[in-house]
Amino acid sequence: MIKAISFDADDTLWDFEKVMRHALGCALTEFHRLSPAAADRLTIEKMVAIRQRVGEELRGKVVNLEEVRLAAFKETLRHVGAPDDGLAVHLNAIYLKHRYDDMKFFDDTLPTLNALQGRYVLGLLSNGNSYPERCGLGGMFQFVVFAQDYGIEKPDPRLFEIAVSQSGCGKDEFLHVGDSLQSDVVGARRAGVRSVWLNRERRQNDMGILPDFEIVTLTALADICERFE
Repeated sequence: MIKAISFDADDTLWDFEKVMRHALGCALTEFHRLSPAAADRLTIEKMVAIRQRVGEELRGKVVNLEEVRLAAFKETLRHVGAPDDGLAVHLNAIYLKHRYDDMKFFDDTLPTLNALQGRYVLGLLSNGNSYPERCGLGGMFQFVVFAQDYGIEKPDPRLFEIAVSQSGCGKDEFLHVGDSLQSDVVGARRAGVRSVWLNRERRQNDMGILPDFEIVTLTALADICERFE
């Protein structure tokens, strides 16, 4: 019997890439207002590339993703010849505001969570930093496990074991749902819990990583859980 369900966050419950680029665009607009000549040398693609590079450089050194994002803004300003740590803090705040305030859930997210709430212990298990109270999901989850709080990332099975422990259920009563074969499915298998691969784009699985279940919409979760009743 399934008693607890953990969800990945980014690209499972919402489109992270879309809201991230939107928030960067808002920060770039503010930068252009304050320093148009320097801002003209930037694009969102350049900002994304700098964030990726900074993230790799800080991997294993800094685990707080907001600190990584701030470091990326500082590097971005240096990149365009306008170093200013105070401005970086300001732009980071603009980014974070829109990153959370303007987040849009996938159409099946809230109906699914509302249907499952009360019937199962629900939780978040994420390598990101989208804490539910900042995303309009306060009170929805009974447990929350974020990689940055533990200094390890999925697919490390220890994160899944922490989630199982926080759920108060056994591994055989636990189900994890996520969009990544490598992070979500591999991690769940290593921890000995069932996995559901959310394959919204109907991608071909040529990685040899087999989930227990594959779905294209979250609304299919209820049927999976009912199979174990």
